[in-house]
Amino acid sequence: MAAATKERKTDIRDGGYLKPPMAAGVKIYKGTVVVRTSAGYARPGRTSTTDKVLGIAQETVDNTSGSNGDKRITVRKTVANLGNSASADALTIADIGNEVYLVDDQTVAKTSDTNARIVAGKLFDLDDRGPWVDFR
Repeated sequence: MAAATKERKTDIRDGGYLKPPMAAGVKIYKGTVVVRTSAGYARPGRTSTTDKVLGIAQETVDNTSGSNGDKRITVRKTVANLGNSASADALTIADIGNEVYLVDDQTVAKTSDTNARIVAGKLFDLDDRGPWVDFR
């Protein structure tokens, strides 16, 4: 494509939201972490070495009886409050600014568990409600 020589209409999208196709046989709940599999489909967050974290589900979508791509889910890249991992792998205020690792669709941990977990995002804050993770 050559450089523009006149005005053009350019469609835009808010970079904070995406709507990926879902994997077959899964249900994703509103408020939980959504990941993309290596095949490109959204599924609930899980311990994995190959998935990529997308963000937080903005709705509950049930594709348990569907095929890959039959349904899509709205996901937001934002800062969200999740659960803290158990004692030995729990996040502390000293971890603010560090990468955190996905345990499941609602829990993050301090370590990768010897590379068994993917990076969820960065620890934005930690308060009495738990870790706040930046997915942006």
